Amino acid sequence: MDLLRRHATALGITLNDAQLDQFQRFYQELTNWNQRFNLTRITGYDDVQIKHFLDSLTAASVIPQVAKDGGRFVDIGAGAGLPGLALKIAFPAIRLTLIEATGKKANFLRHVVQALGLDSVEVEAERSEVLAQDPRFRQQFDVALARALAPMAPLAEMALPFCKTGGIVVAYKKGDIDAELAAARRAIATVGGEMLRRHEVDVEGLRDGRCLVVLRKARPTPSEYPRRPGTPQKSPL
Repeated sequence: MDLLRRHATALGITLNDAQLDQFQRFYQELTNWNQRFNLTRITGYDDVQIKHFLDSLTAASVIPQVAKDGGRFVDIGAGAGLPGLALKIAFPAIRLTLIEATGKKANFLRHVVQALGLDSVEVEAERSEVLAQDPRFRQQFDVALARALAPMAPLAEMALPFCKTGGIVVAYKKGDIDAELAAARRAIATVGGEMLRRHEVDVEGLRDGRCLVVLRKARPTPSEYPRRPGTPQKSPL
């Protein structure tokens, strides 16, 4: 994990030997399970370090230190556990919920959590639209993470209801997203959010138009949102 260790320092993250061992084990489990069912198209050792692990850690640039020191995080559509598990390894104090509706992927996440010896991590095999209406999860999180989830309008409807007032959504984006952001303004406001900032990623290996879009939860989300599973993407606000 030399590439990851070296480039993480550009984000102000120092990974110790134990953390690098966890990333190594994560890579091994990811590639082993990927032979049985599709988790990722990116499997090369160097590529995983940069395009998965380091990319996940770029969120550290926009997440307040108080959250990294023990905040409650939710990763929506967690897939192979990225970015959530990468951030958990780097910042062990965070309390993490991984939401993944696909059963096989949820089983992989549970296995990795156990294999890496991670605590304060729960995996929920359910649609995010359902869990966002559950009092255990609704408006309970400091940070909601969304990587390769959806365009910004449905993403806002699915993610912001999880955040407590003052919490943030961190959306990983790439390319020209000006039109996407403009189209999402109404949705963001409707579910209680506001655009906080757009942070351009400037880290070696990731200078290909990546950015982080940060939304802030300004007020409680109206009870009717999010709508039924699938509706936010089929009929964006």
